Amino acid sequence: MNDIMFFLMLFFLIVSTMVNPNVIKLLLPNAKSSKQVMKQPITVSINAAGEYFVNKKPVTATTLEPELQALLVPGQPAEAQPSVVLRVDAGLNVQKLVDVLEIGNRLKLKMVMATQAQQAAGK
Repeated sequence: MNDIMFFLMLFFLIVSTMVNPNVIKLLLPNAKSSKQVMKQPITVSINAAGEYFVNKKPVTATTLEPELQALLVPGQPAEAQPSVVLRVDAGLNVQKLVDVLEIGNRLKLKMVMATQAQQAAGK
């Protein structure tokens, strides 16, 4: 009897994970162009020496904003623009990070800070 109850419980658990009650069934319209636009994120890196890189290309602090502006798609709303991943050295002065964030704010960019997973204490 216990094994039957176990199999019934297992069956209902498996079936309940397959059924998604929040699915809205839609018939999507057709389009002549089937081109999918994949937004590649822009990577801004600042190393410990304070050197700036945009997508691995070295830039100066003064040319950072024009470089980011050149990578934006003209005429697109802010939501359609690529996001910026900030990769900043842990020992870097906070002011350099704030300067980059201000540039992103002026350009209305979505910025995300890349972090490293914290290691366990015993390792």
